[in-house]
Amino acid sequence: MPDWQKLVDERLAGLALGAKEKAEVHAELAAHLEESYEALCQRGLSESEATDRTIGQVSDWRDLQRKILIARTGGLMKKRLQQLWIPGFLTFILSTSSLAIVQRLGFRPLISSWHGTPSTVLISVPWLLSLPFLGALGAYFSARAGAARRIILAASTFPVLALAAALVLMFPIDLIVEPIVGNHVDFASVATAILKDGTSWLLVPEAALFVGGLLSSILFCRRPPSQSGAISSEMTHA
Repeated sequence: MPDWQKLVDERLAGLALGAKEKAEVHAELAAHLEESYEALCQRGLSESEATDRTIGQVSDWRDLQRKILIARTGGLMKKRLQQLWIPGFLTFILSTSSLAIVQRLGFRPLISSWHGTPSTVLISVPWLLSLPFLGALGAYFSARAGAARRIILAASTFPVLALAAALVLMFPIDLIVEPIVGNHVDFASVATAILKDGTSWLLVPEAALFVGGLLSSILFCRRPPSQSGAISSEMTHA
């Protein structure tokens, strides 16, 4: 029987994918060719005839390589959109809307003191209690799209990750904007003040969102489906 793995490695040597993903594509395609070869042999064809027919399934290896590359790169962008960005922004919108509703209903932020210095903790208990459910909802939609657990958890905690990224970006923005406008801007000082109070702004909400996301990922996380069917389709049209 031919070494299908070696044949695929030689014919698709120029496939411009990461090493891990390239190895997965090669292995899937080699397995598909081996299954086709064995099926032809079971139908009574000789080994040479079965080999020729199996290899003949791909009329143009360059075209197959191009189609696999397009499918993988385009599919990756679509997958990230469905698994991370849409669930993440949904969680972000719902969490900010929940905070606005809680404040509109008259619930005020808690006040705490740290080493005798009063500081406002911008967290209300009703909003905090809603975050695990919102994190679980974002994680659920991410899991339904076939995301891995780390992506699911990122989608569930997206609001806090987005806020942290925005705060970090305020420092270079401050350095760029201030010379342009010629006046002092407070982006960096605002970011510094918020980061100093990281417990109320970041850690507690993230923990609440994370708990909901983790529970949802345990319940709904599943292994993404194999790409072998897509590769078979690409071979058919190559």
